[in-house]
Amino acid sequence: MAKSKVETYIGFCIKSGKITFGSGAVDTLKSDVYLILLSADAAQNTRKLAVKFKNRHKCPLLICHGDFERIVNRAGCKIAAVRDRGLAKAITENTDSDYEIYAGGT
Repeated sequence: MAKSKVETYIGFCIKSGKITFGSGAVDTLKSDVYLILLSADAAQNTRKLAVKFKNRHKCPLLICHGDFERIVNRAGCKIAAVRDRGLAKAITENTDSDYEIYAGGT
């Protein structure tokens, strides 16, 4: 199966070290967060944390309906933060039907 553009850009984030995985690690970030990634099958508490991080950093929240753990290459990972402005913009501009930008609500 071919990778989507979003998966490719997330791979670039991983290779460049511009992504942080896990709610604990994302919570420690003070600045330079440009996009929050969330697995669609994340627990309710993790979803609340993702919205909190989105509001704190004033950045978009992208919900992934695909196999998030495979995309980020981390078992058990449900949330991540992109710390590169250009890659975050490229990811949000190239979303397809497997991704949605969070707009509020449940």
